[in-house]
Amino acid sequence: MNKSVLAIIEPDVFPGDVANRAAWLAIQYGCDLELLLCDPMLTLFGDSFIAASEAQQLADGIQQTQLELIGGIAASISSSKLNVTATVLHDRQMADAIISKAADCDALFVVKGTSFHSRADRAAFTYTDWRLIRKIKCPVWLVKGREWREHPVIVGAVDPTHHHDPKAVIDQKIVEAGKTLAAMTDGKLLLLHTYQRLVEIGSRAMKAINSTKLPIDEIDRKVRESHRRQLDALAATNNLALDDVHQLPGRTQEILPAFARSHGADIVIMGAIARTGLKRLVLGSTAEQVLDHLPCDILLVRDD
Repeated sequence: MNKSVLAIIEPDVFPGDVANRAAWLAIQYGCDLELLLCDPMLTLFGDSFIAASEAQQLADGIQQTQLELIGGIAASISSSKLNVTATVLHDRQMADAIISKAADCDALFVVKGTSFHSRADRAAFTYTDWRLIRKIKCPVWLVKGREWREHPVIVGAVDPTHHHDPKAVIDQKIVEAGKTLAAMTDGKLLLLHTYQRLVEIGSRAMKAINSTKLPIDEIDRKVRESHRRQLDALAATNNLALDDVHQLPGRTQEILPAFARSHGADIVIMGAIARTGLKRLVLGSTAEQVLDHLPCDILLVRDD
């Protein structure tokens, strides 16, 4: 079976942009294109207070509209270079349906639109984007609905200290994905690594250990230089110019969106680290923390 790019069509979340981005990827990688529209809400009509005949009439109307939408999108992107299949599902929650369909069609990428998530959504850890980040096995491309430039700027967010990735796998995947996209588009790849400065927590440490004077500035310099050596080594391994490799102090969730804006990024590539048990339930990854704040597309690659 040929690999596929799976595009998730949501009527209110940039369906045309999602389909076009997915079609471009499918052509570039020589894949089939699968369009999926999933709306489990139709199953609720069976339990509705509305009379059965009226509920069925409403459900039929909604389903027909959905079929026309996904059929129209499929027709608009069809070409001799692309094999397009469209599916509408109503019997499963969206995240579960996407994960299952991605496995069934051997998805190389899942492409999905994303928009702002409310504070309640973020607190509940339940919305579809987070579930995909945490559970799906293939890369997830989240589309923000912005037009790409002819020669896009691609930002790879890396952590060469491997603090969250002891096997040192994820950074290389980020760089390889960035280099591939840059080659396909004649784009520019930038690497960014952020680190927490000790001077930012030094005042708290000094209050806790009044009798000890900590050489915060010296330790901070050593940390900065150590991180930079590892970042430069990653760049050298991948033949990247040092002018395109940036290290900035601060919290990633604050620095990365600002860096993306100031450099006109079209896409940010990040790692999604697999977690199990309590960590998966409680801890939000950096990707989850910056998802709503990045102004551009996001590509999430996995470590497994």
